[in-house]
Amino acid sequence: MFNTDRIYLRKLSKDDIKTLYKWHNDVEVFTNMRSSLDLYNHDELEEFYDKIKEGKSFIIVDQESQQEIGNISLVGLNFRQRHAEVLLLIGEKDYWGQGYGKEAFKLLLNYAFNELNLHRVSLKVFSFNQKAFQMYEKFGFQVEGKLREAFFRHGEWHDIYIMSLLQREYFELKG
Repeated sequence: MFNTDRIYLRKLSKDDIKTLYKWHNDVEVFTNMRSSLDLYNHDELEEFYDKIKEGKSFIIVDQESQQEIGNISLVGLNFRQRHAEVLLLIGEKDYWGQGYGKEAFKLLLNYAFNELNLHRVSLKVFSFNQKAFQMYEKFGFQVEGKLREAFFRHGEWHDIYIMSLLQREYFELKG
């Protein structure tokens, strides 16, 4: 359930803070992930770790090299209302653009809808991150709204799209 031919997901542990620190302090890695480009100190990453470990958070590992290449999480898990938000990061730049994020995303959605029986999964994506936006659409995510000109990056204002996928839509697409 937590692997493909190329990757597997393993539960995030406290030992991963050093790797998260590296990824979260690489401006090139995080330019598509957060509105602030401020670097994190170790204490802030400890707080981030405490936040995401409350959900279901995994390290994405390359099967062949055993290298940790990213992180994928379900945060804000609400089992009563059966929803969560997805966070995805491929932190190792050598793995960008090769479909690793797509594979991890597919594994996580399968887990969210089949194992956790969630009704709704949501995410946020920056308007300039067209590759991610298109991938989410291919998975069936729909735009619910946008935060207009919510942050300034690359010399201009950008929107943040809020997208979601419902369990029945997921099963219809899997057909």
